[in-house]
Amino acid sequence: MSKKLDIRWHGRAGQGAVTAAKTLAELISQEEGVYAQGFAVYGAEKRGAPVIAFTRIDDKVIRDHSEYMEPDIVLLLDPTLLGLVDVKEGLKDNGKVIVNTSFDKEQVIEELGLQGYDVYVVDANKISIDALGRAIPNTPMIGALAKVTGLFSKDEISKGVVELLEHEGKFPQKIIDGNREAIEKAYEEVK
Repeated sequence: MSKKLDIRWHGRAGQGAVTAAKTLAELISQEEGVYAQGFAVYGAEKRGAPVIAFTRIDDKVIRDHSEYMEPDIVLLLDPTLLGLVDVKEGLKDNGKVIVNTSFDKEQVIEELGLQGYDVYVVDANKISIDALGRAIPNTPMIGALAKVTGLFSKDEISKGVVELLEHEGKFPQKIIDGNREAIEKAYEEVK
């Protein structure tokens, strides 16, 4: 890794955007000579309130802890936020946008005015419902992000997240296996 990468996550409280941002940072920072931070900006949000989270990656120590960034990648975890949040805010000209939606890519580009950006779609809600029994799109979106960026292979991201979940020691094997399945499926299905 030889460059800085800024990622902004948009979701709703309870969907795991904050957890995803921090998980990605933890996985990335295990690499020698790579620094990462994952954080969020929110108040006393209730489940369902909009949340913004951030992941910064760099090969230098990260001293900037502000919420302002010009992201390289924006992830939209909740399709009901389509059109409600400005995913293009600060997005670099060659930026990537990954959207959790059942709509096809052309519809999303048109709806959000994302012509000229690299746009990817994945139905992370369906994937998480199938794998976990609930619409918690964070781990499928991590899988999609890994594929789009090339930061991790499917096996690396799946193994890394599973190891983190096992290390926490609070999840039953069924949840761990469901997260593995969700990551791998999203990695394969992101378009």
